[in-house]
Amino acid sequence: MKLSDLTQRFIPFSSLRYTTEAFIDYAIEACSPKYNYALIGPGVSQNPNQPISLREPHGFQLGGVSMPHGKTNPPHMHFTCEVFMCFRGDWRIMWGFNPEEKHTVITEGDIVSVPTWIYRAFRNVGVDDGFLFSGLGRDDTGGILWGPWTIEQARQAGVYLTEDYRMIDTRRGDALPKDVRLLQPMSDAEIAALEDWDADRMSERVVRFADLRWSHEALLDSVLPGHGASMAPVVGLGQNQSRGVIPPVANAHGMSIEWLRIPPKGQVGLHRLGRQQALVLKRGQLRLSIQADDGLYTQDLQGTPTAWDSYAIPADHWHSLHNLGDQEALVLLLTSGDEKKSIEWASEIVQAAADRGWAMDANGCVAPKHFVDRAQR
Repeated sequence: MKLSDLTQRFIPFSSLRYTTEAFIDYAIEACSPKYNYALIGPGVSQNPNQPISLREPHGFQLGGVSMPHGKTNPPHMHFTCEVFMCFRGDWRIMWGFNPEEKHTVITEGDIVSVPTWIYRAFRNVGVDDGFLFSGLGRDDTGGILWGPWTIEQARQAGVYLTEDYRMIDTRRGDALPKDVRLLQPMSDAEIAALEDWDADRMSERVVRFADLRWSHEALLDSVLPGHGASMAPVVGLGQNQSRGVIPPVANAHGMSIEWLRIPPKGQVGLHRLGRQQALVLKRGQLRLSIQADDGLYTQDLQGTPTAWDSYAIPADHWHSLHNLGDQEALVLLLTSGDEKKSIEWASEIVQAAADRGWAMDANGCVAPKHFVDRAQR
């Protein structure tokens, strides 16, 4: 890619645009206002005017949502994974409705992966400017299916959803044709037949920030002076090169999610991946450098208590990350694909690690070089 192309992949938080009318629930007082953001991909918005920061398919989609305290995103169902990543506030995550709601509360840094083919909802039970990032699996999500209550409440308010997912708002003068085919929700019997996830089983899909398992040999260059990054897995097989990595949520999502910590003035050295990757800076100051076809591209990102910059890193591009600040930088990484990601390190990184006694074994994990060399004689 050229420098001009790479510039378009930076998504500063201050640039995000939202719609409060992404779905029919905007007509329901208990659910409105809700601010829906689409950072990478269109998500499942039913509003053709949904602002989208970057449309390019990535194999996953990244969105965001905010709403005032007490407001609820009502029950709905997805056919690919939906992952809620809490960056601010407290959120009540609800699921089930067959026959009753179950719930848990997540707070800053917590991540929950809701299984496919069950109804879920969420409510802001914290500060008004709480924020959830949301990850949806794959480029084609299959859309969204609203529960009967939502469709009925919206209709009572004068907003209808057709079978081809057009929203008709009669309050604004939209005509409701006599022959229009309205979307019919699942019946109570169909909902009751869905898989029932009890609280204990769902708890295995809630990854608390306080319970993360950090690896300090997560990357080949972690052992180098001035580098020192560590990683913690969340969903799927990411790029962590430690031998002992077992992701808390291991089933296929079409993407992996993991946390990256870079110490003050530390870095992740020059490397590249064969997969597209999105990073969201939760905390700190970060400089991303990417080798473009026509020069070196650099982009500074910031993560504050209320704003988090993002960047979509293209596949097969050499890049590095430098922590510019005096505090630890905390980064959330989303990478396309369900396989374990293979990192290609720059030759100078490989040599510097070798000089300190470290290498990559045949399984793509960091290992003492003298054992790797002995086995390869």
